[in-house]
Amino acid sequence: MGHLTEKKAFDLALYSRSEHLLEASIGMAALNSLINIDESKCVEANAYEILLEKGKGKNVAVVGHFPFLSVLRGSVKNLWVIEKRPLEGDLPEEAAEEILPRCDVVGITGTSFINHTLEGLLAQCKGSFVALIGPTTPLSPVLFNYGIDVISGSKVVEPQEVIRFISQGATFKELHHHGVKLLTMMR
Repeated sequence: MGHLTEKKAFDLALYSRSEHLLEASIGMAALNSLINIDESKCVEANAYEILLEKGKGKNVAVVGHFPFLSVLRGSVKNLWVIEKRPLEGDLPEEAAEEILPRCDVVGITGTSFINHTLEGLLAQCKGSFVALIGPTTPLSPVLFNYGIDVISGSKVVEPQEVIRFISQGATFKELHHHGVKLLTMMR
């Protein structure tokens, strides 16, 4: 650290393999910056809209604690939230093995790339409609080859605006209307 701006994006993308979460996060950001997103294959939609539509009256699990969970809870039959750092009402990550195979619809945070849990989570989702969601999610159709039905991520469309907001401590939620577009690809 301290010399990241001197590195090429490809070299930074290799950090995505790191067991250190900050390094892996930087690596995923670099990797995402290298993807040439074909917006003609995307719709501008938030992941919760798709989970709401596909999960209506069904058993749904979301891996990761997202702000839209209260809206989702009112429309689905059962909602389980699985989280590495559980909040009240969430289940710990160990519950994934029991819960995910019972679900019709599963939303998985793109952060699972950073903490290297995606492969194990997908193995539990056989037969489920799976959405990979959140700003870390790579908007690449190659993910459809791994059992993912929907890929919801983000694209920086105004880099200078994003840099300005990040340098002032903005969170991703605050960037949504300031240089970042939410995009979704469907199988």
